[in-house]
Amino acid sequence: MTDRYFLTTPIYYVNGAPHIGHAYTSIAADVLARWKRLDGFDVFFLTGTDEHGQKVERAAADEQLDPQRFADGVAADFRDMADRMGISYDRFIRTTEADHKAACTALWQRLEQAGDIYLGDYAGWYAVRDEAFYAEDELVTKPDGLRVAPTGAPVQWVREPSFFFRLSQWQDRLLRFYDENPDFIAPPSRRNEVVSFVRGGLHDLSISRTSFTWGIPVPGHPGHVMYVWLDALTNYITACGFPDTDAASWRYWPADLHLVGKEIVRFHAVYWPAFLMAAGLSPPKRVYSHGWWTVEGEKMSKSLGNVIEPRELAATFGLDAVRYFLLREVPFGNDGDFSRRALIQRMNGELANDLGNLAQRSLSLMARNCGGRLPARGEETTDDGELLASAKALPPLLRAHIDAQRFHDALEEVWRVVRACNAYIDRQAPWSLRRTDPARMAVVLRVLADALRILATVLQPFMPDSMARMLDQLGVPADHRRLAMLAHPLPDGTLLPPPQGIFPRYAEPA
Repeated sequence: MTDRYFLTTPIYYVNGAPHIGHAYTSIAADVLARWKRLDGFDVFFLTGTDEHGQKVERAAADEQLDPQRFADGVAADFRDMADRMGISYDRFIRTTEADHKAACTALWQRLEQAGDIYLGDYAGWYAVRDEAFYAEDELVTKPDGLRVAPTGAPVQWVREPSFFFRLSQWQDRLLRFYDENPDFIAPPSRRNEVVSFVRGGLHDLSISRTSFTWGIPVPGHPGHVMYVWLDALTNYITACGFPDTDAASWRYWPADLHLVGKEIVRFHAVYWPAFLMAAGLSPPKRVYSHGWWTVEGEKMSKSLGNVIEPRELAATFGLDAVRYFLLREVPFGNDGDFSRRALIQRMNGELANDLGNLAQRSLSLMARNCGGRLPARGEETTDDGELLASAKALPPLLRAHIDAQRFHDALEEVWRVVRACNAYIDRQAPWSLRRTDPARMAVVLRVLADALRILATVLQPFMPDSMARMLDQLGVPADHRRLAMLAHPLPDGTLLPPPQGIFPRYAEPA
């Protein structure tokens, strides 16, 4: 039976346009989805948009649109961003879709039947920007005396009838669950934060609102709409067919990975597993929380005019170069700083010089000296064997790193072999062997071709278009590009197309 793998991005909130942070999460998830497919898994990759809540209602009012029409427009923009950034999702879900509303209603009814919901009155601090409630001791006092949420969002005192989820009763069970599943929250810094938060004591959670109407109605209780986070989190099981747990798509639950930004880890690692376990459902296996991007050392903001539009960035520098840079520049999980200079240095140094030039030199030598065909394998020297061994070690090394969301380390392993290949071609000097030992030249070029095939194969998830072109030039058929096919050498004499540069150097416009 084929192993299954279900991973998700967060569903993006439709109160504003997509930016580089959204693209970063989606690209990381896409790399993982593509890797798993290459590795033979039955993958279900989910992304989409979160469309209810007071913040959306207000944003729609500002645009003088009804909330549904407003959400339709922004959701279409997010889908376009995903498509143009090469995100290979299997479903783009929207929380305004009928099956999602049915799933939320069914989950609510399960929680109610379990005795984990009760009606009361909510009085406390609420941040519309975060769509989150905050306790008194969580608020931060600014120098001007204004009290705000720990995220910096303005808060307002809210008093209204509300249904509550008995979150306080889940403190010990959640702590036990974290102990029994040490890899559930990552990286470790986020795990420590969540565990500390839960150990500090949990309060019952308000899960309905009556002060606005743009949300999923609470079943049997007119005037109440579901708290936007209960609604939003449910999307992950909606996509698997809930409440029909006999549906074929239910085979993907529980999720193998929820990939989220660090600002929403609490919702995914505290509220979500508690909701699921209370409803008699399995919690996800892992929640990974990545960091934020600044721009040239400053926080992204509309007022500074430095918000990076990912589609414009890809149009300027090339999609694969942007995908590569975002996962290469900083260890995943850490905060990172975006700069054009750093992106151009990576493009020209690592992509154009290191990998692009290696491929161009090797393929050009084959075109000129081997009749445009793949040379035959020959007797290997120690130098040949060591290089091929380092290349053949890449799939298991990358498998371990990517499973742990160590994308930066995975790419460093690849570049270690790229650098070894460049050192090898300089040592062996096949351009000189052409005159002194043509047979040896052919063996060297075949070693380089085999190493390049492995490099291009494992880099497909990161740079799918560029690596497809490289594999084309290496004569690798489309149905021989999965990891398992690396065990099958290409036939000697395979006809190769004329070589073409993969990574042009980037020069700033004059």
